[in-house]
Amino acid sequence: MATTFYQQIAANRRNSFLLAVLVVGILASLGFAIGYAWTGRPAGALGITAFAFVIGLISALASYYAGDRLILGVSGAHEVDERSAPQLINVVRELALAANLPMPRVYIIDDSAPNAFATGRDPEHASLAVTSGLLQKLDREELQGVIGHELSHVRNYDIRFSLLVGVLVGSVALLADFFLRATFWGGFGRRSSDEGRGGGGGLQAIAFLVAIVLAILAPIAARLVQLAVSRQREYLADASSVALTRNPHGLERALAVIATDREVLEVANRATQHLYFTNPIKKWEDRASGLFATHPPIVDRINRLRALAGEPPLSPAEVQALAGLD
Repeated sequence: MATTFYQQIAANRRNSFLLAVLVVGILASLGFAIGYAWTGRPAGALGITAFAFVIGLISALASYYAGDRLILGVSGAHEVDERSAPQLINVVRELALAANLPMPRVYIIDDSAPNAFATGRDPEHASLAVTSGLLQKLDREELQGVIGHELSHVRNYDIRFSLLVGVLVGSVALLADFFLRATFWGGFGRRSSDEGRGGGGGLQAIAFLVAIVLAILAPIAARLVQLAVSRQREYLADASSVALTRNPHGLERALAVIATDREVLEVANRATQHLYFTNPIKKWEDRASGLFATHPPIVDRINRLRALAGEPPLSPAEVQALAGLD
């Protein structure tokens, strides 16, 4: 069914918001269960949950203000200008103007695997990095599609949104780890049982059992939701790139070229893979993890772009050629 990029943008923003609300619900449920198990009172959840938020926020702020420099350094990126990379700077400047964004700092990673990422806390402090392989293997239209995608991440404040979700997921993991460690060493369980006999009764004991189950399952569920948010933001950036370039075909071709490329991006790892244009860790690599996929399937992304152009989805033969490569 044909659709417009405006409809896709609206749907992806709505889905991202609902997924973020789901993480808040997971954290609230876990905090309430642990707080009630500990104190026998619903109000007991507030202090424990607030503590987890504070610790997670401190960690997030450090990443927020220094994370981009760390990522660029770990990736081996070096800054370029118009003299050293004229075509790249020209394309970035052209699309930054179209997106009404300040010109970001531009970096190149000397690696033959084609890929790119954007980082920074806001449009005024944004950086864009591409691999040398991307410049060598894509034509100008394809490069415009990729750069438009990355600048859309900047314009859509995806770094900030992902940080918010990351704080919530980190808070869930912290709260669950605190509760399980306290239970393992016995103090938490004994106190809960003693207070249960004094006032909370059977309801507090049930809350304790529920808290144990949630403490085991909630971090996994929150992480899966975080990855779903990441995938929704990739769809959103694809649609936003088409809004900038008015050309879904360049981005479609870029996805196909990168998906079928067999080069391994050595500098990427599981901590940074979610930043890239496509997943830099291929499914056939030992370090790949199918359960915790950070990007939507290439076939899905291409079919959404084809829908924007009013074209039919990929044929079975084309799907077969791309399946399992991303």
